[in-house]
Amino acid sequence: MTIIRTALTQTTWTGDEESMVAKHEDFVRKAAAEGAQIICFQELFHGPYFGIVQDNKYYDYAQKVPGPLTERFSKLAAEHHMVIILPVYEEEQPGVLYNTAAVIDADGTYLGKYRKNHIPHVEKFWEKFYFRPGNLGWPVFDTAVGAVGVTICYDRHFPEGWRVLGLNGAQLVFNPNASKPGLSNRLWELEQPTAAAANGYYVVVPNRVGAETNEFGDEAVDFYGTSYIADPQGNYVGNLGARDSEELMIRDLDMDLVRTARNSWQFYRDRRPDAYTPITNP
Repeated sequence: MTIIRTALTQTTWTGDEESMVAKHEDFVRKAAAEGAQIICFQELFHGPYFGIVQDNKYYDYAQKVPGPLTERFSKLAAEHHMVIILPVYEEEQPGVLYNTAAVIDADGTYLGKYRKNHIPHVEKFWEKFYFRPGNLGWPVFDTAVGAVGVTICYDRHFPEGWRVLGLNGAQLVFNPNASKPGLSNRLWELEQPTAAAANGYYVVVPNRVGAETNEFGDEAVDFYGTSYIADPQGNYVGNLGARDSEELMIRDLDMDLVRTARNSWQFYRDRRPDAYTPITNP
């Protein structure tokens, strides 16, 4: 039996970037003390979730990937022998910005990045003001703990991405979030466990938690936390995270369950790509 001890975190905005980064460095140290082999933070972990407003001052949070943040966490990864999924605001060049997740291996090596493919633009999620759609496809990273894929928040509403990650070999997929109450509550319960079961892999779902009133005052939304992991059969691994407080969650994942689930349900064998051409039509 192959067990991967996995960590995910949820927290609210501290009020400044440096303390936010330091808090997540502390999460890495605490997770390492509990034997975690891989950790993932919430969407845009190093700043507020600024998508609730449209203000170009938040462009200043964007930085190169790889760059200062990846270098900082690469040192921690190597020190604690831990794979780190690092969701950051990326500047490729001035005016070319992405919602990105860097993947750092357990020896500190920067393996690459995923750029969020689906960009919403609805009330309190004005993301097209901040991000271009991703252009790197659906990469799967060969890490010290196995084949890892990433989607980011709004991507979870599109089943095609989940399937491509499975076809590309992912066995452990991370979906960092900034999700608030409303229409998404029921989807939060349904989509990621469904994706896990439909594709026969683990889905790890960190979310922001709490209202960032220290940044946005009365405009702040109340992110609902409840981070979780779904196994390849669509079941929760342990309890959900807290609804209204910071949490570091540690879960042991039995990776043999990937093979068990896929042998029981031959979705990859029985899929019919020849019948799906309308999906790729504009």
